[in-house]
Amino acid sequence: MQYLNARHELIHKEIVSIGTVNASIVHPRDVFAPAIMHNAVAVIVAHNHPSGDATPSAEDRDVTHRLKEGGRLLGISVLQHIIITAYGYSTL
Repeated sequence: MQYLNARHELIHKEIVSIGTVNASIVHPRDVFAPAIMHNAVAVIVAHNHPSGDATPSAEDRDVTHRLKEGGRLLGISVLQHIIITAYGYSTL
């Protein structure tokens, strides 16, 4: 996670969750608690797909939707959700 100020400058970064080979549990409270503590106005979410396929899964889309909705309620924008692999990346 990257936490940004009003100018979208990095003010803090943090590992929120370490998943297994095929899953990661991410809850909005774990993402936004540091954002609130550091007075962030925006966040960038990134995670890897060890399979090498950067195609967003249904779970990726669901997490992105939940994070964007939670951020909207808190006034913290989710600017990007990036999926990274050894061969490339995709964004949500």
